[in-house]
Amino acid sequence: MMNKVDSHQHYWLLKRNDYGWLTPALDKLYHDFLPTDLAPHRQAHHVAQTVLVQAAPTLEETEYLLSLAAAESSIAGVVGWVDFDADDVIATLDTLAANPSFKGVRPMLQDIEDPAWIANPDYAAIFTKLAELKLTFDALVKPEHLPYIFDIAKQNPDLAIVIDHFAKPNVAEKQFDDWASAMQRFQPLSNVFVKCSGITTEASPAQASADDYLDYFTTLVKAFGHGRIMWGSDWPVLNLNSSYPAWVELCETLISDWSMQEQQAFWAGTAKSFYQLPPLS
Repeated sequence: MMNKVDSHQHYWLLKRNDYGWLTPALDKLYHDFLPTDLAPHRQAHHVAQTVLVQAAPTLEETEYLLSLAAAESSIAGVVGWVDFDADDVIATLDTLAANPSFKGVRPMLQDIEDPAWIANPDYAAIFTKLAELKLTFDALVKPEHLPYIFDIAKQNPDLAIVIDHFAKPNVAEKQFDDWASAMQRFQPLSNVFVKCSGITTEASPAQASADDYLDYFTTLVKAFGHGRIMWGSDWPVLNLNSSYPAWVELCETLISDWSMQEQQAFWAGTAKSFYQLPPLS
């Protein structure tokens, strides 16, 4: 059984109180999720390493995640948050980059009302700095953001970008054609990758079979090739409409006809290379 890298998971501690989106209405998520909670899933599914991704738009949370990484060996990297509008954002990136666990940044674009926000020309220096420091950019987007991510990627060919969660097409309403066209544009941009994660959260509870997701997987392969797709769980958000075992099984089914080399890249190799993770123990 090959070891896996979960390229996208979260931990949070409610008493930290900076998760504005996380309310009691989300009863499946409204409690603490920590390394001891994920450990049984990691062990059951041979997940040797994870990439811990921010869930709050604060530097304090990024520092908290880095403290977890220092204490938990399975956390191979942290994707944090910085204030793109802060006067000292470049200095902040320099400081964070000194920590080898810090791998990149993720602004919470899906929660910003203006889909063109990230296209602000004042942010060009941030993208240049990320590339200079060999830090990555996680694009938490919906389909309407993709044209702006395309432009940023084309203007910054040395910046490693990964589109989170298939770019969140509305699977429940069978949104496909416009999403697929937008994703296909990234085919020639070798600096842009995609995470095979988070898509069940965009579906209805009835959409639980491989057939419901086959066209989405096929589109990823057409747009990015097997070498630019990485697997992630989006746990514990995954629990809203699926589970860790169910998601692993679904992905195993959907890539069963891939070559062994392609499957190894999907489960671990691409994430390790993209985030420059340490060797698997």
